[in-house]
Amino acid sequence: MKKKWIALAVFMIILGLYGSYKLMNSREFQLFGGLTNRVETDQKVVALTFDDGPSENAEDLLPLLDQYHAKATFYVIGQELKKNEEIGKKIVEAGHDLGNHSYSHKPMVFKKYDYMKKEIERTNQLILEVGYEREIDFRPPYGKKLVGLPYYLNQNDIETITWDLEPDTYYTNTQDKVNYVNEHVKSGSIILLHPMYDDSGEELKTIEGILKSLTNKGYQFITVNELQNM
Repeated sequence: MKKKWIALAVFMIILGLYGSYKLMNSREFQLFGGLTNRVETDQKVVALTFDDGPSENAEDLLPLLDQYHAKATFYVIGQELKKNEEIGKKIVEAGHDLGNHSYSHKPMVFKKYDYMKKEIERTNQLILEVGYEREIDFRPPYGKKLVGLPYYLNQNDIETITWDLEPDTYYTNTQDKVNYVNEHVKSGSIILLHPMYDDSGEELKTIEGILKSLTNKGYQFITVNELQNM
């Protein structure tokens, strides 16, 4: 009988750990507050989102977006925005949205409430200081959240934004990434990309391929805030 109880306890622990792992990495669900990974719409629109930075790579990215009349959402890291305020201002002046990606880009799982508050509020303040005036959403570093972070965000009426397409996760080749997006895109998709620290220029080529191919399919590129308001 004792062995059965031990086996049951071990099973329950494993089940709890598995459940926590799935919850932590879920792109579609959290225990508190609003989470958006895609918006249901009949209109052919998608949201391009760029994580990290801002960096000097935005100088090449902004003209490309303008060429395709595309608006995007940049989820910036506070400490990087502090070093690159002028780039942040250029992003805002070009009509793009800024979102909060934490101050230090450390996983915000099993963190104290005060730590999360400081990480998010410091970054929000920096975003406001570069002239951004619209709603500021939050994207968790590495997409990871469990209980504390969603609770804090819900208490402060901050929306969690994830994604439904992540080409960088599955492929390294530019054409493979573009093909992946073309095969899986839906109206209202949120696409995650990482151009800020790419020194090879390949991510810029990926973005150009996505812009060109989806434009040819009749898609328009709008910000996450615009997508949510549809």
